[in-house]
Amino acid sequence: MLLRLLLFCRETPLKTGSEGKRYLRLDWQGSDWPWEAGMQVLKNDPYDAVAYPGFAYPDTHPGNLAAMAILHGLSPAPVERCRVLEVACGDGGNLIPMAYAIPGSTFVGFDVACLPIERGQERIRELGLSNIRLFQGNLLEVGAGLGMFDYIIAHGLYAWAPEPVRDRLLALCRELLLPHGVAFVSYNALPGGYLRRMIREMMLFRVGHIEDAEEKAATGIAFLHSVLEARAQEDALRLLTEEDLKRMERRSPQAIFHDELSEINEPVYFSEFAGHARRHGLQYLSESVLPFPADPCYRADLRPTLEGAAGDDIIGQEQVLDFMRMRRYRETLLCHAEREVRRDFPMERFRGLLFASQTSSSAGDAPGAKVFTLPGGARMETTHAATIALMEQLEAAWPGALSAADLEANPPGAGFSLEDLGAPLLMRLVVARMIELRGWRAPAVTEISKYPRASASARQEARGRSHATTFLHMTMKFEDPLVGSFLVLLDGTRDRAAIFEALKAEYPALPPEQIEEGIERNLELLLEAGMLEA
Repeated sequence: MLLRLLLFCRETPLKTGSEGKRYLRLDWQGSDWPWEAGMQVLKNDPYDAVAYPGFAYPDTHPGNLAAMAILHGLSPAPVERCRVLEVACGDGGNLIPMAYAIPGSTFVGFDVACLPIERGQERIRELGLSNIRLFQGNLLEVGAGLGMFDYIIAHGLYAWAPEPVRDRLLALCRELLLPHGVAFVSYNALPGGYLRRMIREMMLFRVGHIEDAEEKAATGIAFLHSVLEARAQEDALRLLTEEDLKRMERRSPQAIFHDELSEINEPVYFSEFAGHARRHGLQYLSESVLPFPADPCYRADLRPTLEGAAGDDIIGQEQVLDFMRMRRYRETLLCHAEREVRRDFPMERFRGLLFASQTSSSAGDAPGAKVFTLPGGARMETTHAATIALMEQLEAAWPGALSAADLEANPPGAGFSLEDLGAPLLMRLVVARMIELRGWRAPAVTEISKYPRASASARQEARGRSHATTFLHMTMKFEDPLVGSFLVLLDGTRDRAAIFEALKAEYPALPPEQIEEGIERNLELLLEAGMLEA
């Protein structure tokens, strides 16, 4: 029985509008901290009453934040030795895998809900981690006692909080962020958020009296389907709403309960958010990821419109672009207003970064051409020697990453250097997602050992959940319990034969030849996903 690995890049959201989420799908087919004292459940806290599904959010990882900071001219702390704070951390599903993978850094998270914190603390105790602390705390009450941080994460909070909490969040970022630090803040955005607000209000009208989360989500979705049936098949509003419904139906009822059906859900214009940050001594650095190739920001014919409406004001230009995008969600990075932000991306910035690529290569049609293909199907054909040299080295190194020095120390051809490509071409490769930029070296191995070992954090998740987090901070989702059993067995004490015997004993009805056939192939897939460690 084979384990099949499918890679979805930035497709299915885990939080409201979080188009930036990436995850893998697997299936097997044919305290010493004072804040912890006196912890108690807050009455009627919705996150205690209904657990929010905790996941890893790749764009929040300090490796990604560091890469974006370096690219834009900052000098952030090394990811291997940094301090990270997550506000509204839930059960630590995002923070705990980071702490496991980066033992030299310190991680702190807090949440107003008690029960998620207790679950996270239990995970930390089981893993024996000493570089992370989770505690129950109120954002309006915490402050300088937490210490200073290189990276601050606030995912899924700003648009779902009352105005005093929003204000305190940005004030806290200013107070606790180190000089070259970066804060990640996600929020629902306008004008695209108007459509989501309309959908939300229709659902709330129908389900206001229902308390059960699953019933509430199912009833709201069913009601939307009924409303849409009243409109013509080709109706533009129906088509737009159906797209949102499809995304919603891929998410859990608990996530819908806390996001679309939450008491507060207030999207804002980017210019409003940037102004709010500016009043707290913070400035816009960038989004958590660079725009995709089809984004209007790359269209030369739109430059006169942008400059005519906003001049050279980056905030104004981004707001005009959001009108063009009908943007509904943002993951904005902030830094101190005193920092100089670069947006020209010179070669020296790239030399401070690591490069990786998940492409596979094949011969092209033209003489000397090579084709590089991503798992999702996007492909690039080139005869440019320096590009081929870069891509082949990165392909061989995956899931690892290479620095400029690594690339130039072992060139396939004499005289290779990044200057042979130039900063503009490198940026085009990054925008096209042919290569990715990283701010750290994930501890994932590039070869399968005799006694393969998956991350202890991932094995812990696999024992009680239908997903696990890789060293690349991706989420591996699986529905078949056999997948979880397979991961749990990869503890570094078993060779292939022992893994086979253990699976055969646990699943006696499964044909032995199918188990044996799948083991090596699936180990290769887990290796490529960045799940295996030394």
